Amino acid sequence: MAAPDEAAVQRLRPRLARAERVCVLTGAGMSAESGIPTFRDAQSGLWARYDPMQLASEAGFRADPGLVWDWYQQRREGVRRAQPNAGHLALAEFARRRPDVLTLVTQNVDDLHQRAGLDGVLRLHGDILQDRWLAPSRHANGCHADPQQPGRPPACTVCGNLMRPGVVWFGEALPAEVLQQAEAAARQAQVMLVVGTSGAVWPAAGLAALARRGGAHVVIVNPQATEIDGDADEHLAGTAAELLPRLLAPVA
Repeated sequence: MAAPDEAAVQRLRPRLARAERVCVLTGAGMSAESGIPTFRDAQSGLWARYDPMQLASEAGFRADPGLVWDWYQQRREGVRRAQPNAGHLALAEFARRRPDVLTLVTQNVDDLHQRAGLDGVLRLHGDILQDRWLAPSRHANGCHADPQQPGRPPACTVCGNLMRPGVVWFGEALPAEVLQQAEAAARQAQVMLVVGTSGAVWPAAGLAALARRGGAHVVIVNPQATEIDGDADEHLAGTAAELLPRLLAPVA
C-alpha cells in the first residue's frame, strides 16, 4: 500500500531539490516525536494543578522561584534524555548536501536540531538548557566577578539577582534579531515547510503567510489540521519523522 500523501511527496521532492532558498519552521510536535512533551503535556502528574502562567511567566517565577526552577529542571532532564528523530536527521542531511539553502527556524527550546548536526538554527523561543539573569541590567551594574552560587534557583551573592531559564515566557517579546532573521528567511523562501506546529502561537505562526506573500510554496506537515492551513498551498497529513526523510531525500 502506498504511504499517505505519496503523490504529493513525489511532486514536492523536485521542487525542494531545485529551490535555492528553503525555510523550515518547526514546532512542538516535532520534539514530541522524540519523547519531549509539549508545554501543555508537561503539566501532568504533580504539575497538573498549576496554572501555565505560574510556570512560564516572570510574575509566576517571582512569586515562587523554587517551584518554577524545579519544573524547568525536570523538563531539562527530559530534553537531555531525548534523541533527534528521523525528521531532525533528514533536515541536517539536507543542509549538509545543499549548503546555504536551508534556514531552520524553530519554536522549540530543546537542542535536538543542533545535536542532529544543524548549525545556525534560529531559536524564536530561547534555549531551555541555558540560564540568564532575571534582571540583567541590575546585575551588570553592580556585579563583576563570578557571583553565582548553587541554589534553587542560583542567585548572585552580591545583589541577590536570580538565575532563570533562558526561554521566552508569556508576556515577553521574542528576541528581536532572531525574529527579523526568521522573517527575512520567510520572505526570501521559494519553499517553506511548516512542521509539527498547530499555528496557534504568534508571531511564529505568521511566518507562513509572510512566505506565501513573498511567492513561496508553503507546505504544512502535521498529522492534524492547523490554525494556519489557509496560509498554505498544501497540507501533508503526517509527522516530521514520517514525511521529512521522504520529502528531503536526494532526487536522482
